[in-house]
Amino acid sequence: MHSKYIKEDTAIPRPLLFFPKCSPNEIRTRIPKRIISYEFYAIANGCQRIYEEKDGITDIENQVILDPSNVSYMNLFINGVLQPHDNYTVEKGKLKLNTIDIPIKGTPIILQMFII
Repeated sequence: MHSKYIKEDTAIPRPLLFFPKCSPNEIRTRIPKRIISYEFYAIANGCQRIYEEKDGITDIENQVILDPSNVSYMNLFINGVLQPHDNYTVEKGKLKLNTIDIPIKGTPIILQMFII
């Protein structure tokens, strides 16, 4: 550095850095929480507002509609669109749509339920 304000023999001090001492044998891991997911899949018939477990797609096993008090949270998708919670009510074994209109025939209905 050549400057008229700094003398050439002036030494700039090095920055003081502290590095934490870690044991080479110490390994920290975080075990993720166990999440169990359940799904209910149905196809709208164009005139139904209440869906029960028997109305689900028969090709998929273990389709259940759980009791909401045993579920951490749930999502309802109609035609791939996430529905607000006010649009539906869930009871054990039953899904009820609270909207004025009903899904047209052939519309996929997916209820996801998660237990954490």
